[in-house]
Amino acid sequence: MRTDSSPGTLPAREHLPATDAGTPVLDVVIPVHNEEKDLRPCVRRLHEHLTRTFPYAFRITVADNASTDGTPLVAARLEAEIPEVAGVRLEQKGRGRALRTVWSASEAPILAYMDVDLSTDLNALLPLVAPLISGHSDLAIGSRLARSSRVVRGPKREFISRAYNLILRGSLQARFSDAQCGFKAIRRDVAQALLPLVEDTGWFFDTEMLVLAERAGLRIHEVPVDWVDDPDSTVHIVRTATDDLKGVWRVGKALATGSLSLDRLTRPFGDDPRDRELPDVPRGLARQLVGFCVVGALSTLFYLALYSVFRQFSGSQVANALALLVSAVANTAANRRLTFGVRGRGGAVRHQAQGLVVFGIGLALTSGSLAALGAATDSPAHSTELAVLIAANLAATVLRFLLFRAWVFPDRNETGGASPMTAASPVTAASSVVTAHVPSAPGPVPAAPLPHRPVPHLSYDPYPTTQVRAGEAADGNWRDATMRLQPVRPHDTEPGDPR
Repeated sequence: MRTDSSPGTLPAREHLPATDAGTPVLDVVIPVHNEEKDLRPCVRRLHEHLTRTFPYAFRITVADNASTDGTPLVAARLEAEIPEVAGVRLEQKGRGRALRTVWSASEAPILAYMDVDLSTDLNALLPLVAPLISGHSDLAIGSRLARSSRVVRGPKREFISRAYNLILRGSLQARFSDAQCGFKAIRRDVAQALLPLVEDTGWFFDTEMLVLAERAGLRIHEVPVDWVDDPDSTVHIVRTATDDLKGVWRVGKALATGSLSLDRLTRPFGDDPRDRELPDVPRGLARQLVGFCVVGALSTLFYLALYSVFRQFSGSQVANALALLVSAVANTAANRRLTFGVRGRGGAVRHQAQGLVVFGIGLALTSGSLAALGAATDSPAHSTELAVLIAANLAATVLRFLLFRAWVFPDRNETGGASPMTAASPVTAASSVVTAHVPSAPGPVPAAPLPHRPVPHLSYDPYPTTQVRAGEAADGNWRDATMRLQPVRPHDTEPGDPR
């Protein structure tokens, strides 16, 4: 899992201004491998649709993944015949590798991709990219599982798709319903920050990108699509499923250990009510209380299990002390990650030391209560001891939560803000040869003007650009972006994918 940082905190989303100058607004990537039969009709049909309906300048980029048939020749002819078509040649296979290569080099403010079989109705393309142009969203995806979607596909692919997404929901807490969608778009500034964190170069690329974007709190727009299954699609089901499960394990482990700095993907989110500072209203208190209680219950079970193990070879006092010490360390680590949302290894030793101090205070409170009871009466009843211990443990628990919140894991906005972010290394396309007319971009740039293109074949303009401007988003701060989850749902039409 890559841990290099992004180019920096994302700026506030803004509507891309509609003018008559600038580069292509939309770059649609079509990743292909041995698709000499379907490539030409796909590009022709997509180009005709964009020319007829899309009111801005666009480009279609064919990303050839190490094809061994006539696909490179077909791509070269299309590039020569159609000015809006460009070609990229990679010497290694992998849809994720192709998308990372083209998206990292493209200068278009909106980046998209779709599958060569065009199973998705192209009428969903403009609704897909419109929220990105307006500045409303960061990513946009098509969904076959939305209620208003119209889908024609066999029971095998339906079962595999739903089972895969159930796995994602259960393991990665994903809120989208159709992970492998061959119909996606992303803003260029978001792609430059997000792609360095995405490691997969194959089919799991889509899922990993969506999971990280969702965990970072990026806004993902979902578009219901009409979709017809490709009857000629073939796939190695076992190998694809194995690779996906390996990807789920890798991403889940990285998220659990905090090795990904997802807070580097935060941006001012305008008038999001969750970002507003309200007087006398603690931020995240309810969620932290729930997390603290869950961790406390699990820590108690862990303590009992450890005590039973240690009691096999030591006395009760020694077993109790060892079990309490180990469970206290585990409790602090779990609360650090799950309750208070602290990622990474920075400050972990200090947090553990402070946690042991808090544990000692709680232990002194309970022991002191028993000592006081013994001083008050020579032979207290067992029920009285239990009552004193319960009251003392409740007080110790409340005190431990307050100390965790105010001293061990304080609100970063109240303690000077998060640590400065370092610049990221540029995204590289490993072992790939690019032969495209796609100029590289050195880093994030402000929103470029949108070149307006007259729409031919129509007696009127169905998308008047003077009516699509939106106000600028107000600046705001976000304390813990990795705890903000947004509902999304993707979709897949990649040839050779069963989902």
